[in-house]
Amino acid sequence: MNVAKSGYRVFSANSTPACTELSKKITERLGVELGKSVVYQESNRETRVEIKESVRGQTIFIIQTIPRDVNTAIMELLIMAYALKTSCAKNIIGVIPYFPYSKQCKMRKRGSIVCKLLASMLAKAGLTHLITMDLNAIIVAKSPSAAKRAQSYAERLRLGLAVMHGEAQCSESDMADGRHSPPCVRNTIGHPGLELPLMMAKEKPPITVVGDVGGRIAIIVDDIIDDVEDFVAAAEILKERGAYKIYIMATHGLLSADAPRLIEESAIDEVVVTNTVPHEVQKLQCPKIKTVDVSMILAEAIRRIHNGESMAYLFRNITVDD
Repeated sequence: MNVAKSGYRVFSANSTPACTELSKKITERLGVELGKSVVYQESNRETRVEIKESVRGQTIFIIQTIPRDVNTAIMELLIMAYALKTSCAKNIIGVIPYFPYSKQCKMRKRGSIVCKLLASMLAKAGLTHLITMDLNAIIVAKSPSAAKRAQSYAERLRLGLAVMHGEAQCSESDMADGRHSPPCVRNTIGHPGLELPLMMAKEKPPITVVGDVGGRIAIIVDDIIDDVEDFVAAAEILKERGAYKIYIMATHGLLSADAPRLIEESAIDEVVVTNTVPHEVQKLQCPKIKTVDVSMILAEAIRRIHNGESMAYLFRNITVDD
């Protein structure tokens, strides 16, 4: 396809090998050339973006993977989006397979919803739409809240379903926050002659498995695998319950800190993640980590958005082989 006739451009928001490789795979599937741009860091660590071709009246797709330096990647995306906006691009669509700060999408204690802040910043910079990824599927749910995803995936593959129930105890810092109800104190408010019983804080049940995993291959699927302690603990329990093999499948393999070592030493047989986030170093440290290419689904999403076709059809008709 001729770039000039396609009506849209695809740009890479940084020059890291992971982002460049994914961008090239996507453009090859689309039959277009990668847009000409330069993204680099000044000597004072400021980010500079230069667009090397006209984008006036065009629909632009910006592909950005998130490396370890998350905040730099965000600035690259924001500056590129704003540069394209001021260059009179018609629509600017961000293709961000792993959306940074997605873990901070709920209000906790006295914090903030950083994910919402980032979305507002991207919209202000010029993004009109956003493409991101989540498998939305699981066979062994780590918690009851994941049961809906568990049922969806299990029904599609015609497999059994198991749900892990229970939580680890809270840390002392969480208890000191003062938000646990009821507090472990005696209530003295009321009639002076009436003594009320001591109100104890809620106790969390131990982790258990609802469902038969004995002699079966257990697959835990989640959106993100970063700190792997929960996955390792789940694998140990599944092994105790007689699981034959244990696989972890996650959309985004952040695998921070000692994750590769913990996986290698655990009962987990294999961890399968996609190439939405660079993790080449972690793969060298742990041969159990495998990668699946997602350029096909991202390329098809770009094509459908540009042509105004249904995105729901894309997810309904992805084959198991894909």
